[in-house]
Amino acid sequence: MTDFLDRHGLSVDSRLASFIEKKALPGTGLEADRFWADFAGLLGKFSPENAALLAKREDLQAKIDAWHQARAKESGVGGAHDAQAYQAYLREIGYLVPEPAPFAVGTANVDPEIATMAGPQLVVPALNARFALNAANARWGSLYDAFYGTDALDAPAAKPGGYDAARGAAVIARAKAFLDEAVPLASGKWADWQGGELVLADPAQLVGTRPGGFLLRHNGLHIELLIDPVSAIGQIDPAGIADVLLEAALTTIIDLEDSVAAVDGEDKVVGYANWLGLMRGDLTESFEKGGRTVTRAMEPDRDWTTPDGTPFTLHGRSVLFVRNVGHLMTTPMIKLPNGAEAPEGICDAVITSLCAVHDLKGLGTLRNSRAGSVYIVKPKQHGSEECGFTDRLFDAVEDMLGLARHTVKVGVMDEERRTSANLAACIAAVKDRIVFINTGFLDRTGDEIHTSMHAGPMIPKGEMKASDWIASYEDRNVRIGLACGLSGKAQIGKGMWAMPDLMRGMIEAKIGHPKSGANTAWVPSPTAATLHALHYHQVDVFACQREIAGEAVPALDRLLAIPVATGRNWSEVEVTRELDNNCQGILGYVVRWIDQGVGCSKVPDIDDVGLMEDRATLRISSQALANWLLHGVCTADQVDAALARMAAKVDAQNAGDALYEKLTPDGIAWQAARALIFEGAAQPSGYTEPLLHKFRQAKKAA
Repeated sequence: MTDFLDRHGLSVDSRLASFIEKKALPGTGLEADRFWADFAGLLGKFSPENAALLAKREDLQAKIDAWHQARAKESGVGGAHDAQAYQAYLREIGYLVPEPAPFAVGTANVDPEIATMAGPQLVVPALNARFALNAANARWGSLYDAFYGTDALDAPAAKPGGYDAARGAAVIARAKAFLDEAVPLASGKWADWQGGELVLADPAQLVGTRPGGFLLRHNGLHIELLIDPVSAIGQIDPAGIADVLLEAALTTIIDLEDSVAAVDGEDKVVGYANWLGLMRGDLTESFEKGGRTVTRAMEPDRDWTTPDGTPFTLHGRSVLFVRNVGHLMTTPMIKLPNGAEAPEGICDAVITSLCAVHDLKGLGTLRNSRAGSVYIVKPKQHGSEECGFTDRLFDAVEDMLGLARHTVKVGVMDEERRTSANLAACIAAVKDRIVFINTGFLDRTGDEIHTSMHAGPMIPKGEMKASDWIASYEDRNVRIGLACGLSGKAQIGKGMWAMPDLMRGMIEAKIGHPKSGANTAWVPSPTAATLHALHYHQVDVFACQREIAGEAVPALDRLLAIPVATGRNWSEVEVTRELDNNCQGILGYVVRWIDQGVGCSKVPDIDDVGLMEDRATLRISSQALANWLLHGVCTADQVDAALARMAAKVDAQNAGDALYEKLTPDGIAWQAARALIFEGAAQPSGYTEPLLHKFRQAKKAA
């Protein structure tokens, strides 16, 4: 049984109360009784407004459903879509709001990694300290290791049984070819450099030296040459180069949302404690590796000397954001005086900001923000009213914690249809604290399906990426962000490469992100961050932004085009393949979420390709099947048969996991997967969290 303590009328999980009072508050200058009194007042003020905004979501969805249902009666399901009438109706009901007058964001005190640099971004679950530390330390990555250990290098794979010299030679040649492109020598090629004095074609690119190293810079990103003639690699290199280190993951999002399974106070305290450790710089994690205990900690800053002899320091770690949950969920860790659960997003705002006070006041051993800001990503917001709510909430958090106005910055995830259709108004609502906008194909697709659930049967999941609205969505995000003055003040981001084992494919595809004018994009691992950093040397993102600025924003008609499969006659083979594909993905993800509390992991797909899966991918699959059931493309019996077929496949894919529990129809994980499909059309905005939390709590109780 969970113990609850009374704190100014709030019933607080004793584990959370202990964490706040014994770890988060000490040193901040904030007194516990006053903190709880202010927290209770803040919840009392903002919880009703939070509920009203959620009710408006449901009201708008009901009106959109009714509009599609009425037209289906007139012209048949999936009949001709009247885009002009549809858009007029969305304006009439307030789904679309008027465009704001031209404006420029006023965000100040932003770290350069966010405002004026371009590079990769990691997203890692807050509940996994080891992953969080790996990501924080991924600011600097070995290009040699990234090429040697992945398929990114166009050369024969390394032979097993120790270091493969032929593979190593290919790695070194490829790395030096990169140096020739990014930081060319005044004469000759890097492969011919014998060491000693380093003379570059552009002397300004040599920005630092220290014993055993040179520091170079290109497109705002640093490159470190590690000189160690006695090392295994350095002794075979004519210049003694042991490695080429790239400045890689400039920023990382520590995630409390889609990549975690946090359903109660026990789970949330783990995430908050890890965030506090990251803010203090003292987080460590010990684990067994190769038969010995390894302890991981945060990397220190890096000391250098300029060519003229002036010492300086480079940040040693990725600059950290924390992603709070959205507005939908409530949490059992705090109950309001009326017995209702507190909105989880409000709790996240208060507690993650409190933890970040340790960074602002320099209470720990390392610093995150040298500019004195707290960086919170706020996902799953629907439209400008909800963004305005977040702005006022953050005002109140700042007042509660004694922080100057707009210390708490916000990243707005452009992942819900109502937000992407009203993006300029959403940015305007948070214009003095915004530091980030980001397209998210996965959640945006899930919301696209749910919003238009009654418009007709949707095209298969694999075809969705070619939909016209996708291209419009990606282009609008950049152009609207630039028009609002984000360049030089905030990140304009792109989404995840989901296949961590397929780095050659990433190298080929993901260069499109910086070319589009995005100064960051998500990658699935520190190694992927190092490889994706190459793209930001190939492309001057800020030059691209200057070229793009002023270009016309793609029309709203394209963004609101509905991906209905008009006039499609499905073959039995097509239906079976799509059912199997979606059911396999749902079961493969849900079984780990429910049984093991793993919110993000590499899950083999139906073709055994490992994909990084989180709740966003689950939302697409469950909504796709809910849509097909609604419109009679498939039957309930066909779905159940697909679940049975794919349960056997998922069991086989997890045969090597000692903690894995086989899927059975009476098991909680199977029931959760089935509910996500059969109850999908009725879930708020199609989100998976309510059902996942319900079944995970049941599993923990069992």
